[in-house]
Amino acid sequence: MFSIETIRRNWLSNIRADVLAGIVVALALIPEAIGFSIIAGVDPRVGLYASVVIAIVISFAGGRPAMISAATAATAVLFGTLVREHGLQYLLAATILAGVIQMVAGWLRVGTIMRFVSRSVMTGFVNALAILIFMAQLPELIGVTWETYVLIAAGLAIIYLFPKLTTTVPSPLVCILVLTGFAFLLGIDIRTVADLGELPDVLPVLLFPEVPLNLETLWIILPTSIAVAAVGLLESLLTASIVDQMTDTSNDKNRESIGQGIANITSGFFGGMAGCAMIGQSVINVKSGGRTRLSTLTAGTFLLFLLMVLGDLVGLIPMPALVAIMIMVSIGTFRWASLADLRHHPRRSSIVMLATVITVVGTHNLALGVGVGVLLSGIFFAWKVAQIFRVTSVLSADGRHRHYRIEGQIFFASADDFLAAFDFAEPLEGVTIDVGKAHIWDLTGVNAIDTVVLKFRKVDVDVEVVGLNDASATIMDKLAMHDEPNAIEKVLGH
Repeated sequence: MFSIETIRRNWLSNIRADVLAGIVVALALIPEAIGFSIIAGVDPRVGLYASVVIAIVISFAGGRPAMISAATAATAVLFGTLVREHGLQYLLAATILAGVIQMVAGWLRVGTIMRFVSRSVMTGFVNALAILIFMAQLPELIGVTWETYVLIAAGLAIIYLFPKLTTTVPSPLVCILVLTGFAFLLGIDIRTVADLGELPDVLPVLLFPEVPLNLETLWIILPTSIAVAAVGLLESLLTASIVDQMTDTSNDKNRESIGQGIANITSGFFGGMAGCAMIGQSVINVKSGGRTRLSTLTAGTFLLFLLMVLGDLVGLIPMPALVAIMIMVSIGTFRWASLADLRHHPRRSSIVMLATVITVVGTHNLALGVGVGVLLSGIFFAWKVAQIFRVTSVLSADGRHRHYRIEGQIFFASADDFLAAFDFAEPLEGVTIDVGKAHIWDLTGVNAIDTVVLKFRKVDVDVEVVGLNDASATIMDKLAMHDEPNAIEKVLGH
């Protein structure tokens, strides 16, 4: 793991490009970290410290080289209620607990759960996140002076037009520099970052959250911690997959889960909030040439340098500049094509996407929205599979034996249709149930077979089940009860 070849590949194989990419990312992280702090309702230093600590720690502990992790909107939006009701110290405690949950998830190898998150759920997740980011800007857009609207419009113009000139410097950073200089030179009376709280001018220090260590505290922070852990892992694993595709490499999902947990625990102990992987910043890093862990480490350390050296200047940043940036993030995050897709995609997929969005926006809980989306996806999938099911039968020439032929999947969603296909009142001497083109998946499917066999036996009809494939035979051998003593009483209840 720590061989010279591994160190060279992960740290020293792309030094120049990694350092330059890390510097670009660090410059772009400043406005976003401050903006996400605002979303969470805390001082800018909380998001900035988090971005520094998480980026540095994840560069060593993460499972996906060149991926950028820091304070993000996905986790920030979950802290608002907790901060308003209980304060910053509970946010730090919730961050640490979220990290512990993520580490446990990594040890339990839950990184594979990404395969159960459908494209429709992911689209709904991203769209809901975009809506929540925009909604978080409303306090800065309602009841403000006309100068605020002018500066926001100017900021958006810079953000979208400056890249047409050059992409060397991130346009959000240019937006901040231009609007800060403009507001300062003209002496415009407008809210600035310094009005939100004191910016960091010293290195983050190790501390323990000042909260009571009892069950009451646990119940206060646990819901937020679970949501943050789930959303953080979800976005991190999604971002890792995107970086995989861009770099034609792979990642260790379970190591990434553990790494995210370690980074968040460290962030909480150093006065930062929880974060996760950032899709936008990771793409910037890769497109700027970043390929190894060195790029992520450079982003974190250079961001710390900027804060220590230029902290006073950061306090002069006008709020309209940050609002413009967050509006840009919201617009860029939303999958606008998904609106047109509502007319073309299957109705069930659209329902899943919309249900995810509505749940997230209505509850401000991204994890709950994803859970609803995954549940609906599973229900719709089971219903669809259950429709691919058919039972046909042929009566023998003498009218005393019927051969049933089952095609499709026998499980909880198709069990009722399976049972309804048999006529137990028909006067017969024997029945053959051919499942050669069927598959038995679960206990409900086994119970359906048992029920049919025992109902025929109850009316003195001989039954033979044939054609079981190996997997179906295995589950039948383990769970079937129709050959046990008193099976009719056990299964049919009489």
